[in-house]
Amino acid sequence: MRNTEIGVCVIGSGRAGMIHAANFRRNVPHASLVAVVDPNEAVAKQAAESLGIDTYYTDYKEALKSDNIDAVIVVTPTIFHRDIVVAAAEAGKHVFCEKPMAMNANECGDMIAAAKRNKVKLQIGFMRRFNDSFIQAKEEIDSGAIGDVVLVRSLTRGPSIPQPWMYDLSKSNGPLAEVNSHDIDTLNWFVDADIESVFALAGNFRCPQAQAEFPDFYDNVVLTARFENQKQGMIDGAVSVKYGYDSRVEILGTEGVIFIGQVHEKTIVTANRNGLTRPVMNSWRTLFSDAYLAEDVHFIECILEDKEPKVSGNDGKKAVMVVNAGNQSIKERKEILLSSVLAVKA
Repeated sequence: MRNTEIGVCVIGSGRAGMIHAANFRRNVPHASLVAVVDPNEAVAKQAAESLGIDTYYTDYKEALKSDNIDAVIVVTPTIFHRDIVVAAAEAGKHVFCEKPMAMNANECGDMIAAAKRNKVKLQIGFMRRFNDSFIQAKEEIDSGAIGDVVLVRSLTRGPSIPQPWMYDLSKSNGPLAEVNSHDIDTLNWFVDADIESVFALAGNFRCPQAQAEFPDFYDNVVLTARFENQKQGMIDGAVSVKYGYDSRVEILGTEGVIFIGQVHEKTIVTANRNGLTRPVMNSWRTLFSDAYLAEDVHFIECILEDKEPKVSGNDGKKAVMVVNAGNQSIKERKEILLSSVLAVKA
């Protein structure tokens, strides 16, 4: 590190990658975006040019050789996370890894061990923990404002058609991972206990183009969870919903309830002869832009102040285990104990 400025490289130049890259280029104190990586050279070059930097790579292994890079932001398809994160840690680079952390608990364990072995920071990208409304909800829960938490219901529904690789559950783990990892972490965070078992139902209702080649793909899922302390959770996930981006949470306690989120982007309502209209939230990039920046700032603070990230590798691993158990439940049509999933993967 040079003069307490952290040189950052973003590995993956897609939508989420460019959000992080723009933050580190312009808005994160004591950080400098020095390079981007994408296996598609045209994409990598265009990303670098749009960000106003000179250096790009098509191979992350080459980037890890650079002494100008102190930390990496991993924003690639999930199937590549384990190898990239372990290689980065072995190269002495601090790591911020976007969700989902990895494909299974074993891969998560490898990533956690590599970071610990090489004494580098490992933060997972659950940005909702950095959103003002979620932070306030957690503070109210901890203060006893609604008594003891009994049930957390969390939903995420997105308008986007999945990218082709996401149809293959062996590469993506499906919408439970790609869409609902945030909801799983929300349940874990607000209940403050580990999930004991899950039961999930799913189906493909909006993506007929995937049915022939990927019959296991689902675009709609409902998951119920029982925690070790017997508290309850429920997750509702969907892709390609058409109407907008929808993220809402309800926390039911013994003495009250907390609601987070709304489907509307603004409070304005227009009424005319055609009826009522109100703008709908159309992107997670808009809804959580401040939270993305806050988690990036936190990552750099953890490096400079040698403190542990608020969202750890263990948090990422817990979410992955629920994803794996949920997908098994969908396939086998029964309740799945998380202990059995861990035993199978070990």
